[in-house]
Amino acid sequence: MTGPRIVVVGGGVAGLATAGLLARGGAEVVLLERHGSLGGRMGRVEVAGHTFDSGPSWYLMREAFTQWFALMGRDVEAELDLVDLDPRYRVLFEGDDPWGPADALDVSADAEENWRRFDALSPGEGEAMRAYAEEAGTLYRFALDRFLYTTYARPQATINADVLRRLPLLTGLLARSLGARIGSRVRDPRLRQILGFHAVFLGSSPDRAPGLFSLMSHLDLTDGVRYPRGGMYAVIEAIARAAREEGAELRTSAPVARVLVDDAGLATGVELEDGEVVRADAVVGAADLHHIETDLVPEGRRAHPARAWRRRSPGVSALLIFAEVDGKVPELAHHTLLFTRDWDANFAALVDRRLPPVPSSLYVSRVGATDPSVSPAGKDSLFVLVPFPSDPTLGATPGSRAELLPLARRYLAQVGAWAGVPDLAERSTVLRLTTPADFAEQMSAWEGGALGLEHTLAQSALFRPANVSSRIPNLLYAGASTVPGIGVPLCLISAELVAKRLLGAVDVGPLPTPAPRGFLDRSRDRGILGDLARRAGA
Repeated sequence: MTGPRIVVVGGGVAGLATAGLLARGGAEVVLLERHGSLGGRMGRVEVAGHTFDSGPSWYLMREAFTQWFALMGRDVEAELDLVDLDPRYRVLFEGDDPWGPADALDVSADAEENWRRFDALSPGEGEAMRAYAEEAGTLYRFALDRFLYTTYARPQATINADVLRRLPLLTGLLARSLGARIGSRVRDPRLRQILGFHAVFLGSSPDRAPGLFSLMSHLDLTDGVRYPRGGMYAVIEAIARAAREEGAELRTSAPVARVLVDDAGLATGVELEDGEVVRADAVVGAADLHHIETDLVPEGRRAHPARAWRRRSPGVSALLIFAEVDGKVPELAHHTLLFTRDWDANFAALVDRRLPPVPSSLYVSRVGATDPSVSPAGKDSLFVLVPFPSDPTLGATPGSRAELLPLARRYLAQVGAWAGVPDLAERSTVLRLTTPADFAEQMSAWEGGALGLEHTLAQSALFRPANVSSRIPNLLYAGASTVPGIGVPLCLISAELVAKRLLGAVDVGPLPTPAPRGFLDRSRDRGILGDLARRAGA
């Protein structure tokens, strides 16, 4: 029996993972990516002999990677060469002189050592950090069991005796911000920053993200930080390889102009910008959700029309600096976080759509600390991420880009001053900048956001846009702006949630592994594809 024909729009991690899983399920899958290479935000930049990841650089939440590859009948440890990082990351806290050496703290791969270091930093609080991390681990496992792998097609399915027992705790975690939760547990502002920086990974700030996301501290403080040799793009390559082996067709340089919808309100495929029509029984939009809904879907069929976005927040964007350094910079770890004393001013600027101050709280990746092959001999490579307001005008004109270049050099000077490398800016060459305008133009990202819809209470869990259109029954969504949310692991999970929608599965746990080949045949009796089959036979 011929499987369903499915078109996936967008070749980022969510699109690739969805294409691979549905191809294993027996679908005839065509993935269409408008750029000449796969990866989307999770791309690779090769310039002047340096190799950079162009976006995500942290390998966290290993369970999601293990689960997706296991669904595909593969072992993640065999597909990726994973290195455990120690230190997991280095933190540089602003000193008395904002342009002088910072106070450094390494977060170790040894959790017990971390509690001792935290206690030395703030006597008496090492135990508080341990307790916080243990609670974060409990919340993380609870979220995996009940919330992250559900489509919320039936929200009541998430409720069981354990949820009811924890209801007062959950209510408090949703009613209070992450910052408020952290503030109630530790006093030292530096330790609060270690617990709160994850909010940026959510496109938000500690005072806007729900307290439930305290679970993320489990990932770096107790679970571990890893690095796939070849960079995060090695993950893209492994997912694409698995997808092709399962029969998915992955087409690049194939920009989609519109989703085709018939008079009955069903998606029938897509039309490319060159006029080619690709027919399908279902369409999965794995590009930016705003772009899909306001540019590709016919106006009368939009579940998320322009007016709906007035009530939403795109979250933060970023200025990405790709720099070459003459000589090595051992003072920086693989991951280094720089925290200003008044980081609230950073977040306030982002919310108000103002440029952050200098010095600023920012992140530096020096992959050469683990893999020197990413740089030419005698050189080092730095990837600097400065949280920026979501404003598509930033970098949109030659004049605007020209203004951002000296700003980028000031951030490099800050990194050098804080790390004890005062000549870093002089030794550095900015090879490339990525600005909010680039996210808007190249990724069709709403408002130039770098990550996806911000995780606030109103944009998380069952309040986040569902992964199926309410106006077109066979148009589904995958990626950072639908459930479960932002981040590479959650985008992998979003692929599984698309499969669940097609199957009509409403259970809250992950699908059994490995997924049997042809598993979408089950949807002929239920699920979206089953509904389509019944309509066709009516």
